[in-house]
Amino acid sequence: MQKNLFSITTMLLLFNLVGCSTKGIKKDKYRTSSENSYNHKSDIKYSHPTMKPYEIMGIKYFPITVRVGDKFSGNASWYGPDFHGKLTSNGEVYDMMKMTAAHKTLPMNTMLKVTNKDNGLSTVVRVNDRGPFVATRIIDLSKAAAKKLDMIKNGTASISIEVIGFASTKKIKKRLKKEKKKISKKKKMNSNFYLQIGSFAKIDGAIKTQEKYDGVDGYKTIIKDIQRENKRIFKVLLGGFKNHQEIVAYKKRDKGYFHSAFIVKGD
Repeated sequence: MQKNLFSITTMLLLFNLVGCSTKGIKKDKYRTSSENSYNHKSDIKYSHPTMKPYEIMGIKYFPITVRVGDKFSGNASWYGPDFHGKLTSNGEVYDMMKMTAAHKTLPMNTMLKVTNKDNGLSTVVRVNDRGPFVATRIIDLSKAAAKKLDMIKNGTASISIEVIGFASTKKIKKRLKKEKKKISKKKKMNSNFYLQIGSFAKIDGAIKTQEKYDGVDGYKTIIKDIQRENKRIFKVLLGGFKNHQEIVAYKKRDKGYFHSAFIVKGD
């Protein structure tokens, strides 16, 4: 009896060890030197380790596993300035100028070929975020990806997507580690004060101002999307100051292009 109990306990321990594995991608021999960032072999099935169901606004979503070659179609939208610099669902810092996308259920790091059905333009993106949480849309593209598909102006487009591979988890982990260090350093150095250098009713004006002054004197610009009743305002803020004293001193300097700017406190 004791021997049987020992055997059952040992089996359960082994089962738990296997079930708790955090490996999201199998090592395989099909990756070539020219395609070492993701796997194209169609019979390899991929499942990200963080595939747990989650709930947003009362709706529960169940992530799915996919194979290379799987296809989907629907409507795409894009997201940019108000999310730029914030954390994505998989812990990366969202950069609207990188080729990434948000999807409600596809595994993180899935590589997708996205095609705009209206004009035939295609591009490749990597899933690193969850969304869009709108029933009529299946994918949210970064600004850079939306630009490639020529859908910036319209905001949405009818698209088809095809799973073409899966990004290397080793590369992603290395990038995440680097970005976490960057965030940690930024939190230590940067104050919560910004210089507001512009306010616009349309996103285009805000983006132009952001691009014009980003990096000026070593400081970075961000766009803050503010909703007030039925009005939407896009504010362009200059940040990266070490403390309040630094931003006050900077404001006092004779800067012709910032003559009407003023200091604001961030969230």
